Amino acid sequence: MKSSEVFNIAWAAILKNKVRSLLTMLGIIIGVGAVIVMVAISAGTEATINEEINSLGANLVFVQSTFTRGGASGMPEGGLVYDDAAAIADGVDGVSGVVVEQSASQTIKAGGVVLDAVTLLGSTADFPSVRDMSIADGRYFNDLEVDRNQKIAVLGSSLAEELFGETDPIGQDITVGTTRLVVIGVLEEKGLVGDVDYDSRLYMPISVVLDKFTQSQFSRIMGDRVRLIYVEVEDQENLDDIILQIQLLLAKRHDLPLEEADFTVTTQQDIIGTQEATTAAFRSLLGWVAGVSLIVGGIGIMNIMLVSVTERTREIGIRQSIGATPNDIRWQFLTEALLLSLVGGLIGVVFGVGGAWIFGSVSGMRTVVVTESIILAFSSAAIVGAFFGFYPANKAAELDPIEALRHE
Repeated sequence: MKSSEVFNIAWAAILKNKVRSLLTMLGIIIGVGAVIVMVAISAGTEATINEEINSLGANLVFVQSTFTRGGASGMPEGGLVYDDAAAIADGVDGVSGVVVEQSASQTIKAGGVVLDAVTLLGSTADFPSVRDMSIADGRYFNDLEVDRNQKIAVLGSSLAEELFGETDPIGQDITVGTTRLVVIGVLEEKGLVGDVDYDSRLYMPISVVLDKFTQSQFSRIMGDRVRLIYVEVEDQENLDDIILQIQLLLAKRHDLPLEEADFTVTTQQDIIGTQEATTAAFRSLLGWVAGVSLIVGGIGIMNIMLVSVTERTREIGIRQSIGATPNDIRWQFLTEALLLSLVGGLIGVVFGVGGAWIFGSVSGMRTVVVTESIILAFSSAAIVGAFFGFYPANKAAELDPIEALRHE
């Protein structure tokens, strides 16, 4: 029997019972669509996190304190100090910028406007370049102003609007807690990065934050210790060498062997790699959960094909009596099962891609349709159809022609 004839007979059998065929394909449709949507949600989340990490700045190295408790008082010992940042900037080749940050929270007053619990971020002069921020108006403070504890401030875009509205904030006085500062600049809009709103913050020299806005007695005792230093690397290719220079320099400054260092050095790629490993595992889990629907759909195909074999037993006997071989009968029913799964897979792809787009539009979550997920889901549908369709097809092929002709 020709392949085209097998296909036509199988397709005619599917069209003869349209509603039953559609219901049979439903499990495949749901399974394929679910795989595509789940993977799209996971890939979208991963892409968003990667962009947020990279938006912190390019080619960053993160040097973080690892405090240890010691002494009779149990106070933290070791860790990074503010001067370590200057040492890295001066003593490590290939570094284009170094930033230290210290945050606090205070009430801000400007004219008749009072804002409570505004985040203050003390930083160093390299902050805009290292953290990929741009100045919309005015300027950022410089190293000399940091060293001299100048009481100046740069406002995030939304904070400037809340405090001054349409009025130009440059040169205006604001009161932070009980300290008067002069506004020298406004940053361009940055938006949310993770859960941090950079536009609602007030930026000032870190020396002023350490001196005026340390929030607890514990922090005052700690002095100028810091938890994190950002280092911007000039050339990504020299990253490993620069990391080693930083480690050796800080270990020498802290008088510790590298094995007992009171700091850790990580990169953006380390963070992204960890995040990708987590989301990949989560994506696999989602894929397997969605894949259960494919198995259920395959069982449905096998069930309906067994019913079809029983209903068409006499037809099978007639075909055998006019020369159809067992292999012809087997291919006829296997082709029918494959068509059910493939058509269901195609419909599922349409629903999956459309569902991912709709979900992203309605929920506000980013979705990214992954081509590999479409190929995987559609291929899985074909495999399911062949696997679960083989038993009914084989059963049809093994029917005795005489018994089949006698069947009513």
